[in-house]
Amino acid sequence: MTTPLATKIKALIRANGPISVTDYFALCLADPEHGYYKTRNPFGSDGDFVTAPEVSQLFGEMLGVFMVLAWRRHGEPQPVRFVEVGPGRGTMMSDMLRVIARIAPALYEAATVHLVETSGRLREVQRKTLAGHEDRIAWHESFDEVPAGFVLVAANELFDAIPIRQFVKTPTGFRERMVGLDADDELTFAVGVSGIDPALLPTAGNLPPDGTIFEIAPARQAVLETMCDRLRTSGGTALIIDYGHMATAYGDTLQAVLAHEFDPPLAHPGMADLTSHVDFEQLAITASAAGVHVNGCMHQGDFLVGLGIEERASALGRGKDTKTQTEIVQAVERLAGAGEGRMGELFKVLALSSPAVPLPPFKPAD
Repeated sequence: MTTPLATKIKALIRANGPISVTDYFALCLADPEHGYYKTRNPFGSDGDFVTAPEVSQLFGEMLGVFMVLAWRRHGEPQPVRFVEVGPGRGTMMSDMLRVIARIAPALYEAATVHLVETSGRLREVQRKTLAGHEDRIAWHESFDEVPAGFVLVAANELFDAIPIRQFVKTPTGFRERMVGLDADDELTFAVGVSGIDPALLPTAGNLPPDGTIFEIAPARQAVLETMCDRLRTSGGTALIIDYGHMATAYGDTLQAVLAHEFDPPLAHPGMADLTSHVDFEQLAITASAAGVHVNGCMHQGDFLVGLGIEERASALGRGKDTKTQTEIVQAVERLAGAGEGRMGELFKVLALSSPAVPLPPFKPAD
């Protein structure tokens, strides 16, 4: 099946030659006419994927607990700019604010809420979700627009949707992976002429077999550097949650999801959500280079358990009927369970602070 965006991309390639994976990624998600985020409602059971806040209120509540702890460790500064970048339906922010208002009313009163969201349609959804807090919420096109002051930042499943560059090992070294057209006029992966600085490779002196893919993400690093600049100048903490790996490695992680099923990345441009795994080692290196303290990186499951998700689940289920209690247990298992392919293990959590403060459940460096 040819999508409107596929037709547009094919015309581009016919006119100008193959395009890079990073340009293809950006067009799929953000093309002003046919891009995924412009035309689809991606979230929830009716969309193409379910994010952690949609699984259970427990996820956002634990993040709210973390933000309260961070604020206290920073000495309870005022005012507070509470920022979420890529807030989805607003569910996570709603759950965080409910907990903060309950356990730290002084923080709730000191905070203004700043949602960095470019989609007009999603802003309307967020406005409804957060209707009880509208007097303190502002929307922004970019992180740079957030007013000056101490910040607490949350970014859940933001970095996986920022385009990557891919390079493929050939007999003459690594070359940029492109998207071109095959003999049947269908989209296909191709090899370009651009190379990569060998110093960026995980094993500079021991090259992998031909056909091996390596990914870098300069656009992700640029977004993180903007956050880090703000942390350094205003003080604050940022929490980054996404699926990915803790160590830089070879491998093709470009993936498309359509109606909750994996889809070939070139099959339905504009209709399927396109993402790739986040390299948390590179994010940590970028943050350190930007002069921000890296509190640590851990599995989502360990992070949630360390903040007390099991105890909160017990309290939530107390006195409820068996069906509700079972649903709560299943939600905890889905969010925090370990094992191959489980969110608790696949998703990682990176915490950054400036100035450096100890942030539980991360262990301070010896």
